[in-house]
Amino acid sequence: MAKCAICEKGAHFGNNVSHSHRRSNRMWKANIKSVKVNVNGVAKKMYVCTSCLKSGFVERA
Repeated sequence: MAKCAICEKGAHFGNNVSHSHRRSNRMWKANIKSVKVNVNGVAKKMYVCTSCLKSGFVERA
């Protein structure tokens, strides 16, 4: 679910690095919103990232 339906942006993985340089796993999640979108004139619910919403790749219903 945490993936954009338009650009396929999803979660990224990496490390938390402390001051003493010890490392633990962490995750960055994409800013995904559930939005009603016009698809061929029909309102459909999709998961879209905010960068796609801002740049106008989808038309809200």
